[in-house]
Amino acid sequence: MTGDYRLEHLFVLKQEFTLYEIYQQEIAAVDKQIEKCLADFEPKTLDELPTTKKKRRKKSTANHPDFDLRKYLYRMAGVDFTLIDGLNALSVQTILSEVGLEPGRFPTVKHFTSWLGLCPGQKITGGKVKSSKTRPVVNRAANAFRMAALSLTQSRSALGAFYRRLRSRLGAPKAITACAHKIARMFYRMWTTTGLYTDPGMDYYEQKYNEQVLKNLRNKAHALGLELVPISPDMQNTPSSPTLST
Repeated sequence: MTGDYRLEHLFVLKQEFTLYEIYQQEIAAVDKQIEKCLADFEPKTLDELPTTKKKRRKKSTANHPDFDLRKYLYRMAGVDFTLIDGLNALSVQTILSEVGLEPGRFPTVKHFTSWLGLCPGQKITGGKVKSSKTRPVVNRAANAFRMAALSLTQSRSALGAFYRRLRSRLGAPKAITACAHKIARMFYRMWTTTGLYTDPGMDYYEQKYNEQVLKNLRNKAHALGLELVPISPDMQNTPSSPTLST
């Protein structure tokens, strides 16, 4: 470094750099200890990680350990939870450290999502629902699922399309909770069946959503004594656009 520096500034900079190197050494020691602890778990599978076309970050985050955490988690759980969009190795590690490795603690997926505090509340008085807010919980696993949902903002996946549609209709807080609930259900399904998750894609979700909207319109039209009739291509460029007729 060259320049007009005061001696006390250079001294402080030297001290800070020394502390940085010490912290890096301590972090590396912690990573080695974590790897040793993970290696002591009895593996549920010795198979290699399943291949996937899912895009992964070329550069690891600052908090990511120097060893292959995803491989250890896969051997411990027998399932690669990172196949679910939004979940990475660090978030899966956080979730498993909270819920354990035995899904039998939660008899059903409803028990699991209720324990996480991701289910709508049911404050009912006189037969009327007064509030459907989720109950406040202090749960690191629930926070990991919420962070996974938030990371889907720009994701070109079915879950990403699901989150963005809910966000435009309900707002970000409710969309994050709803999407976190959906990811938690997928996590539980993989956890109990040791199955794989394959993303159907954003286009598939949009197609299913449009089909559901069209089905709801048909039901409403039928209740009013009407019928949905598609507009001919000559009348409009969108052949699938329906119209009402008596």
